[in-house]
Amino acid sequence: APEGIDVYLDAVGGDHLQAAIGAVRPGGRIAMVGAISGYNSTDPAPGPDNLFRAAAREVTLRGMLVSSHFDLFPEWIGRAAGLLADGTLRTEVTVADGIEHAADAFLGVLSGANTGKMLVRLGAQR
Repeated sequence: APEGIDVYLDAVGGDHLQAAIGAVRPGGRIAMVGAISGYNSTDPAPGPDNLFRAAAREVTLRGMLVSSHFDLFPEWIGRAAGLLADGTLRTEVTVADGIEHAADAFLGVLSGANTGKMLVRLGAQR
């Protein structure tokens, strides 16, 4: 984002959040929905060391829980289905073949080695 970021949805925290704060434009907004980078940490996860930059740019950082918006799911499903069908909305999925690879695929999600969506395919491919 060479011209900066206006809106950033952060599910990772740590260095990803720090990079976003470094690139956010004045008046930008950051929604914090998770901190997956620290989920398996045995030590306290270091926070961004540039939070003052967010203050200096008058950035809004706000937490968000999906469970606070369950009432909007029917509307979202209706919109998303059409966007998925016409290709406007695309998703990435990490596919692991066989239940024996499920644990490694899940740990990969937590470590950032693959996408946040995981599918374990059981049995032979069709």
